Amino acid sequence: MRNHVGADVWIGRTDHAERRSSFRYHQIVEPMELHAPRETFSTNTCAIIGFECEEGVRRNQGRLGAANAPNALRQALASIPWRAAESHRLIDAGNVTCSNDKLEEAQEALGSAISELFSKSTTPIILGGGHETLYGHYLGVRNHIGPDASLGIINIDAHFDLRPYNTQPSSGTMFRQILEQDSNSRYFVLGIQRFGNTQELFDTADKLGARYILEEEMRTEQMDDITFSLNAFMEQQDYVMLTLCTDVINAAFAPGVSASSPFGLTPMVVRDLIRTVAAHKKTLSFDICEVNPTLDENGRTIKLGAYLTNEAIMAFMGRNMDDAGT
Repeated sequence: MRNHVGADVWIGRTDHAERRSSFRYHQIVEPMELHAPRETFSTNTCAIIGFECEEGVRRNQGRLGAANAPNALRQALASIPWRAAESHRLIDAGNVTCSNDKLEEAQEALGSAISELFSKSTTPIILGGGHETLYGHYLGVRNHIGPDASLGIINIDAHFDLRPYNTQPSSGTMFRQILEQDSNSRYFVLGIQRFGNTQELFDTADKLGARYILEEEMRTEQMDDITFSLNAFMEQQDYVMLTLCTDVINAAFAPGVSASSPFGLTPMVVRDLIRTVAAHKKTLSFDICEVNPTLDENGRTIKLGAYLTNEAIMAFMGRNMDDAGT
């Protein structure tokens, strides 16, 4: 089921009602009805779509609350200054909602919505939801690029999410589903917790050809080497998609997640990763998952999630600055 986002979500500070250089997100964003008569946007357009779902987290025995994140992230985005060129646009396509625990149907619906956003020449920005959001995101990307194109999936995450899915899919199974069902997809995960994953999961990652970098190997002084590895991976693919699970961030900075960790990456490292991947010409889309407003402290995780989403949007927009004449 899809639903609209109320006007009460995109509300924020207004410094000037007409001078664009003073605008913030809430003054830029435009609502869009996906089923409206076909409109094709310029390549300078990002499209937000939310996934109000945590059924995958429930199945994975995680802490609930992430289904409330899409609108919470929008509210935090609303007052962030808009720094893109005048020709760049931001649209909001509303939310896809998981009803009656029907996760697979909701993922299919999200994939269809994302595919439609691609058909309108926009860059999808998906606000989860549990990390099961990623599978719907993947379905939309794969439908857009076709079955034969190689797809690089970059995941910033503390966990592999390579659990078995023979009983039922969850927020811990998506990448295994993809890698076992799609021989043209490749997986690179950054931020893996050595003691956040069983040895079996490490073995499964190796068996499926996943590339990974441990959290303890990711420090600011190592970012040049990590960036080199990321760019090399992306250059080997036809297309790339990016997903961020916020439980990869140290709990001191992001307490409001479904599975917090006393270790984890700093926001600055995560920001650098997002900038690197989203700025690459082959990257098609971005999602953020596992922000949990129910468990957050003073809105810290929600605000951080909004700022990291802004980094992705600005990186996508920045790829087209020359086209915008700036």
